[in-house]
Parts: sequence; C-alpha cells; structure tokens
Amino acid sequence: MPPVPPSRDAASRVHFRRAVTLLLMTLLLPGTAQLVAGNRRVGRFALRVWLTCAGTLAVVVLLGLAWHGVVYYLLSSTVVLGFLRLVLCVLAVGWAGLFLDAWRLGQPLELRQKQRLAMVGLNGVLCFAVAGSLLFASHVVAVQRGFITAMFGDGKATAAHQGRYNVLLLGGDSGKDRWGLRPDSLTVASIDAETGRTVLFGLPRNMTSFPFAKGSVMAEQFPGGYDCDTCELNSLATWAGDHKSLFKGYADPGVEATVEGVEGITGLPINYYAMVNLQGFRSMVQALGGLKLNVRDRIPIGGVGGPVTGYIEPGVQRLNGFETLWFARSRESADDYSRMARQKCVMNAMLQQLSPTTVVTKFESIAKASEKLVTTDLPASELGRFAELALKARSQPVSTVSFVPPAINTGDPDIPTIQSMVRRALDKAEGKAVAKPAATRKKARKGFSAGRQSTVGGSIGNLHDGYAANESTDLSSSC
Repeated sequence: MPPVPPSRDAASRVHFRRAVTLLLMTLLLPGTAQLVAGNRRVGRFALRVWLTCAGTLAVVVLLGLAWHGVVYYLLSSTVVLGFLRLVLCVLAVGWAGLFLDAWRLGQPLELRQKQRLAMVGLNGVLCFAVAGSLLFASHVVAVQRGFITAMFGDGKATAAHQGRYNVLLLGGDSGKDRWGLRPDSLTVASIDAETGRTVLFGLPRNMTSFPFAKGSVMAEQFPGGYDCDTCELNSLATWAGDHKSLFKGYADPGVEATVEGVEGITGLPINYYAMVNLQGFRSMVQALGGLKLNVRDRIPIGGVGGPVTGYIEPGVQRLNGFETLWFARSRESADDYSRMARQKCVMNAMLQQLSPTTVVTKFESIAKASEKLVTTDLPASELGRFAELALKARSQPVSTVSFVPPAINTGDPDIPTIQSMVRRALDKAEGKAVAKPAATRKKARKGFSAGRQSTVGGSIGNLHDGYAANESTDLSSSC
C-alpha cells in the first residue's frame, strides 16, 4: 500500500476536526452546524427552539427558587405534563435528526477509514445519550401523569378551616370484602396551611359511645350517639356498607360514615381522607429501599389468631417492607395503644425519609407502589399545595395527641375533654400560650418521668401511664 501524501494526510485531519466540531456544535447549540455549513433555515429554527426551551427552563427554575408552588403546580398538572411529554418526544427526534445531518455535513466519505469509524461511533454515542435521555424523561413524565390520573380525581377542593387542613388517614387490609372495612388505624393529620406544622390526632379503633357531626347522616340515625354492643369506631364503615341507601351522592359510604364519626369526636371538620392499604404500604416501603426505625423491643411477626412465625430483633436498623408492616401492626405481646404509638413512629419515618432525592431516583417504582397504596378524595388540583406543605413539615417537629388511656376512657369517652385536648394541641403548635389543667400536668409528669425509662411492645411507656409517641411535642424524640 503506497504511503499517503503529506498534503492529503493534512487535509484528512482538517476534515476530521471539522466533522467533530460540527457534532459538538450540535450538542452544545443545536442548529449552529446547519447555520455554518448546511440549511440555514433549519439551523435558525432549531436554534430558536433550543433557546426558547432553555429560556423557559431558566424562568421556571428562577420562579421555583422564589416560589416553590410553581414547580409543584407544574409537576401536578396533567395538562402541563401531557404537553411536556409531547415536547420531550419531539425534541428527542429533532435533536437526533440534527446529529445525523451534522454527521452528513462533515463529509464522512472524505475521511480516512479509521476517522469514518470514529465519527460513526461518536455520532451514535451522542444520538443515544441525548435522544435517549429526553425519551427517558418523557417516560418519567408519563409515569407521573399516569400516577396522578390513577390516584387523584377532579373533585372539589375545600378551603382550610381556621388556617388548617384536616386529613383523615385510614389504614386497613385490602383483600376480599375488606377494602375500606374496619380500619386498623385512624389518624387525623391537622396541617397548618402556611407553615406545614403538623399535629397527628390518634383515634383508637375500639372507641364507643361517641356523637356524630351535627346534621350528618349518622347523627340522624344515632341522635343519642353511637352506643351499642358492636358500636366501635372502626365498625362505622361496615354499618354504612349495610345501609348504602342512606348515603346517596357519596362515593364511599363507609368513609363518609367514618368521617362523620371522627368529626363528632374531635370537633375538626375533615377536608380530605386518604385510605392506606397496608399490603400496598409494604410495596411502598420496598420501593423506598426500606425504612430506618428504632426497634426497641423484640417484635413478633404473626400471632393473635395465628402462629408467631418470626421476630424483628431490637436495634436501629433499616427494615424492609414486610418487616415494617409487622412493626406497625403487630399486637402479639402488646396492646392496641402500644401499636398506635409504633404506627406514629412509622408515619414520622416516612415523612422524614421520603426526601426529594429519593423520589427522583426511585420515582417510577414509588409511583407504581403508590397506586396500590392509597385511595383518596384529594383532587389533583390540590396535589401541588400538599406537596409543598409536606416539604415544609419535614423541617419541623410533628406533634401527637391520642385519645387513649390514661387520658381517655375509650369505652366511655369524655368528648368535651377530647375536643379541649385538640384545641390545646393546635394552639401549642401555632405558638399560642397554653395552660394545662393541673391534673393533666400531674399525670404527664407521672407518666413520662418513669414511662420513658421502659418500653412495652416496642413503644416507650406503658398502658397505665401512656405511651410517649401517642402524646408528644416532637415525635422523632419519642420513637
């Protein structure tokens, strides 16, 4: 093979550098390769599109830094997400086309064989990296849009009550004939509409003899209160399911009856509800990569009507979905109120550990798990607002108040005392001066001076003196 003349070799290197430069120009400023060496009309159009997209992104970022609500709105609007998905797909195809055209403008046939191969490889890598990234982003947007469509409806948004949103959280098993029936866990999350400061009010599932919200369906049926042999708080959904004709116009009679009971007990008007499927909760924790929890006692897996099949050993550790579910629901060697305390610790761990970074890196698996996890009447239009409040809540202590012994007799609850406890807790969370009754202060000193030194069923405290996580001004320190 005859040697390549120096002049031809130099020209080849010039052509190669030119070809590489055109590809890099397309990577950094799409359309500039066409402006200098190709169809200028195409180049001008592509550059304008790129500058428009870059400028829009910059404006959104700046607005987001000044007002987080903009970002939350964009991430929760199905119309915006649908448009964004289309834009990302078009950009992926268009940018890939510009790379191919830039490769053509580099005149590959005038390059030496090794240079041609290098250009083919470089062009392929750039096309795959840029177009692939945009198509993946389009897929993530589609998952987000599908998640919102599946999870949230277009129902009517409700205003905050005295500056707070009150959300009823229900937890129970799904399975045949059980979804929504006899919830194992009932908690009202009262959230400050400005600061996100949250107070969790825990209601025992076995509470009896309580009134309903005035003017409600259940108040008409039980004007003297819910008082009978089987009338426990968690049986309201079953009762309503057997009397659906009374709840015309309500999507879920069981939830409506439970809401009316909770409103009658606490005096808090409920804005929305979220019903948590405990088996779906297991999938959610798996998607998060587990939850870090402080297991203070050996927690049995199983029991209460079935055999104990294992234990969760003590220690600060990351529990998988199966273990976290049993940490939250185990009743073997414990009472219901100890379990309520552990459930609040799980809620707090979810709030603290579900960080924006975790959501971004594991978004698709979290979204799929969430579709099986929660049923809610929170409208999609309010999703951005509550996402912002959740982020604010992470930086503040979560308070808890539970209507359980020794403060409350669940079989014959003192409703005025319960509603007084609610008002005091909300006033304290909002920084207002609160004077506790002397009897309450004495009981608190007795319970937590000794109770914090011991644990029962994995929770600090005991049945006689109360459990720390059930009444705390900072839930993290009680878990």
